[in-house]
Amino acid sequence: MTPTGHSPITQRRIAELAGVSQSTVSLVLNGETSARIPEETRKRVLEVIRENTYVADPAARRLAGVGNKLIGVFTYEHAFPSEVSDFYAPLLTGIENGAETLGFDLLMFTSAPVIDGHRQIFHENSRLRLADGCLLLGREMDSAELERLLDTGYPFVALGRRDGADGRIPYVGLDYVTPTRDLARLALAAGHTQFFYVHFSQTAEASRDRFDSLRDALVGATLTTTESTEVALEEIWRDFRASGATILFVENPAEAETFHSLAKADGLDVPRDLSMVVLGERSSAHDQAIDFTRLSAPRDELGMRATVLLDQLLNGASGEQLPLQQLLDCVVVPGSTLAAPGVAQ
Repeated sequence: MTPTGHSPITQRRIAELAGVSQSTVSLVLNGETSARIPEETRKRVLEVIRENTYVADPAARRLAGVGNKLIGVFTYEHAFPSEVSDFYAPLLTGIENGAETLGFDLLMFTSAPVIDGHRQIFHENSRLRLADGCLLLGREMDSAELERLLDTGYPFVALGRRDGADGRIPYVGLDYVTPTRDLARLALAAGHTQFFYVHFSQTAEASRDRFDSLRDALVGATLTTTESTEVALEEIWRDFRASGATILFVENPAEAETFHSLAKADGLDVPRDLSMVVLGERSSAHDQAIDFTRLSAPRDELGMRATVLLDQLLNGASGEQLPLQQLLDCVVVPGSTLAAPGVAQ
């Protein structure tokens, strides 16, 4: 039955090899069960398909309203540069494991260019509808785009807590509020009263959650804050030294390592002379060069759970109905960089 040459196999050729009509082949490919196709005929068509490794056109199947078992991954920024890979690698691992378990193939959407640090879902190059549904990754997401995507009825799940669209955005995110509060309380219990916090832009929900939680937990203490994207880290370090703060909270683990090196260069010991707390961590334990006092987020589980939720949106719940908005717990890692106040001057 195998055709000669290297021409791609078509539905018409499958019909010829199986001795059926092309419409019958189309019905079998699309999983049509209402048509009265004899089981023997169905098996014969499927056998020809298997022998000739036919792959149905995903765009045609989508237009026909038939799923491809393809789910997309759309990232608002580049996911693989070294400066962000620590964050995305565990997420992508969890997504891959979830897709494998559920029998999905993954399609990463990269055709829309990154402009000013972000991609646009509705860019003219977007091919989102090749996939049955999509997982959205990014620190910051355009709430207007997400609302528009909801209005189209296209299934998607955002990774990370998302505001906007009147609370209708399906997401699986991380609870940063609780561990940030707990770390602040540990610092207060150790005797710290003057704090310095280096954070990302507050445009992202995850950054706002950490910022607000730290500020609320430190009522009565002195808190100086600065955004790391606005000035060089060396300048921030000088500001920290001049502030009189005895403890440095840092949102970005990579920046925390830089500050640790700057402290060492100034002859300061952590935590004898100053304490450091990080509101995040590297990808895995073996990447954690310094045993910071920190919070740890289950990012691989986040990717897996988001994939399972997307499957529910596509195929319905196979068991217990999952909530459309979920927050996973982070844990506090005591580490070795928090102690009683030292002399940070």
